[in-house]
Amino acid sequence: MKKAIIVMMLLVGVTTIAQERKERPNRGNMKDLTAEQIATLQTKKMTLALDLSSKQQTQIQAINLEQATIRKAKMTERKEARENGERKKPTSEERYAMQNERLDAQIALKSEMKSILSDEQYNKWEKMRHHKKKRGEEKGKKNAKRK
Repeated sequence: MKKAIIVMMLLVGVTTIAQERKERPNRGNMKDLTAEQIATLQTKKMTLALDLSSKQQTQIQAINLEQATIRKAKMTERKEARENGERKKPTSEERYAMQNERLDAQIALKSEMKSILSDEQYNKWEKMRHHKKKRGEEKGKKNAKRK
């Protein structure tokens, strides 16, 4: 009888612990920051990681600001479409155009960075981007499993 009670208490305890798992607050939440703040933070992180000169910092700050401004505008546009109920799936032509635009932007970014950074810095930057992309993919897989 005592064993049965102990087993029941353990089961209740385990299920309670499993259900109490709460989402961690998003630590790096940048949606509340302005484009300028985001660009500055990104530039400072890159400066620490790549040991950028002040000239490189200025050039990369401009690139990061441009990208952050574009991302903020697109995020606002998507948010408004969602709130207005205008959210619809893009057609295959629209998807193609969006992917093409995104890839063109990535190519332009790479060429700009290659002209600003030294070979060693550029290689390290590529590795950082690849690592960040992998983490994003893993995070996406985890989120897909939860749904």
